[in-house]
Amino acid sequence: MAQFDVFIIGGGINGCGIARDAAGRGYSVGLAEMNDLASGTSSWSTKLIHGGLRYLEHYEFRLVREALAEREVLWRIAPHIVRPLRFVLPYHKGLRPAWLLRLGLFLYDHIGGRRQLPATSGVDLAGPLGAPLKTGFTKGFEYSDARVDDARLVVLNARDAEARGAEIMVGTEVTEARREGALWRIRLRDRRAGGTERVVTARFLVNMAGPWVDRVIQRALGQSEARHVRLVQGSHIVTRKLFHHDRAYIFQNADQRIVFAIPYERDFTLIGTTDRDYDGDPAKVAITDEESDYLCRAASDYFERPVTRADIVWTYSGVRPLFDDGASKAQEATRDYVLKVEGDAARGEAGLLNGFGGKITTYRKLAEDALERIGERIGAKGAPWTGSRPLPGGDFATDGVGAIEAELSRLAPALDQATVSRMVSAYGRDALGIAGNGLGRDLGHGLFEAELGWLVEREWARTAEDVLWRRSKLGLRFSPAEVEALERAIEGLVAIRKTAAA
Repeated sequence: MAQFDVFIIGGGINGCGIARDAAGRGYSVGLAEMNDLASGTSSWSTKLIHGGLRYLEHYEFRLVREALAEREVLWRIAPHIVRPLRFVLPYHKGLRPAWLLRLGLFLYDHIGGRRQLPATSGVDLAGPLGAPLKTGFTKGFEYSDARVDDARLVVLNARDAEARGAEIMVGTEVTEARREGALWRIRLRDRRAGGTERVVTARFLVNMAGPWVDRVIQRALGQSEARHVRLVQGSHIVTRKLFHHDRAYIFQNADQRIVFAIPYERDFTLIGTTDRDYDGDPAKVAITDEESDYLCRAASDYFERPVTRADIVWTYSGVRPLFDDGASKAQEATRDYVLKVEGDAARGEAGLLNGFGGKITTYRKLAEDALERIGERIGAKGAPWTGSRPLPGGDFATDGVGAIEAELSRLAPALDQATVSRMVSAYGRDALGIAGNGLGRDLGHGLFEAELGWLVEREWARTAEDVLWRRSKLGLRFSPAEVEALERAIEGLVAIRKTAAA
């Protein structure tokens, strides 16, 4: 029977971030994710590393300060998947006054310790940045944040945790967890291996199940009355490219919300997000017609050419598991995280940490806070370290992307520039290792057999959906026939892997 110091339920960004931190400090770590890594909230974000400009209006200064400081930390440790992005904020007469925007952006520039990212500046929308907008928008502001491949951030944390000794169990559900004195006895069911079961023990249990955190407390832990999270649905639409420069837009709306329009995957524009309370199974959340219309209308208020449903090529929707702080509106509920430790230490009971809420930007700080609480119960090991060590593939300078792309092009001249850029954005320096022993057959749109083999062998991918929508966004380009062929290729690789393991 495997024994762990720390066992984590949930393979989203917070669970994998804690696993990485804990393993790097010397704890024995296990993590169980019932589906695929990042298959819940962590792959349905707006793909931003940002402070949250609008949270200043809700006086969440500590959250904004911490998130702003994290932007450059994450950029340094993962320069392949985190990239700086400039945002254009058009001034809209009748909404927030210009002096308030200036004040908010002044605070945004200065409370988070910005060093490398460019400062806010005014922008004349009579120039190229205003070309896609209606002529009534003549001035605005430009400020810095960053974009991120959210699902890959999760996978890279899991990979690094595994490299440091953690056991990452994907497709594995925790069906029961019961205290036996100073230990947890945890029953696991492997959903990828015909439902086989095993039992492990742990000195400390961490529940980072995201939207399912209360369900874990109710079902696996047997506390039927648990009610801690407020589920808030956020939906996005992806359209054909709406503009041709490299900036993003942040639009104010009359309902006091904001909507982003972000260059996405080279040929598209990402528009989001919505905020509405959700009551139902988080696995079945889907964008509503009302949300699609809201996002099209919000964008059309600014763009010269109206955005319609005919422009939409993909939509996605997710549920944010916010801590229920009693806020009257979904958009006012705190995005800060809340960690609650249970178990009577004086009586020798094994500790339990339940995590609620949080932002992808602050996942690393959440992990550090969690490790501090874990250390108080089972003994501290090591000091915080994750902000100074690169994630897999990220061992290069923040301005070194071009050099790695050039090296990959020399190593694999058959790759077109779009594929070179995609691979370096996904894998960083590891892209060189993927291509180093030959690419094999092109399975479609620059996805070669060598890359697919890497994803199955190193990154827990088992289905076409894993590959096309979480390890990449090539699903925007694959036809149904190509998806079927890819599924067959994955099944073949998985069978070979099982045979080799046997």
